Order: sequence, then C-alpha cells, then structure tokens
Amino acid sequence: MVYDILSKDEGVRDLARKVFPLCVDKAELPYVAYRCADLATDPRKAGGPGADTVVVEVGCYAADYAGVVALAEAVRNALDYKRGALSGLVMRSSTMVKASEAWADDAYLKLLTFELKI
Repeated sequence: MVYDILSKDEGVRDLARKVFPLCVDKAELPYVAYRCADLATDPRKAGGPGADTVVVEVGCYAADYAGVVALAEAVRNALDYKRGALSGLVMRSSTMVKASEAWADDAYLKLLTFELKI
C-alpha cells in the first residue's frame, strides 16, 4: 500500500526518479526507499483478530540538501494523515511519528518514520 501511494503521488513523482521497497544496490538520485520496520498485533479481549500497527521507515535520498528536504516534504504530504484500501487491505490511518537526517553513500538522507493502523 505504501508503494502504491508514493508511486502514484504527483508531488513524489515530480521529485523522485523511483520508489523502491526495502533497498536498492544502484539507483540514480533522487529516489525513495522504504521498509517495514515493525509489526505489532493488538488482539481483542475475545481472542478474535485485532488491529495491526505497522511501522514503516521511508528514506528520501538526494544529491543536495534542498532536494532531500523537498522530497521528504512530498513524501510526508503523500502519507501523513492518510487512509486507503488496496486488495482488501485497509489502512485506517498513517501518521509520521519521527524524522531524522544523515549523509550516506554520497547522498543526503531524510528518514521519515510512519505508524500505520491496519
């Protein structure tokens, strides 16, 4: 669902060459890579299926700082406070819970962490 949202978002598409799940060995800047960092299930008292909380990390990579800031803002606009459904999977909410930045492999990096309720 994250890939579907990010790859179809006009703001992200305008700024990123590609969106990758997990990681990529070789890519042209700028790009986005994301991964599921955690999955927690909240079972109901009656023992039935409950809701899942998924933590997704989205890495935004660019050659310059202004570019990575713009890309991170586009990713946040695409995912923050969003809902959606895809192939029977329903995302009840998506909220950015933290962000950090770094320099890695000759690229500026903004790492955005989202908490999704499924």
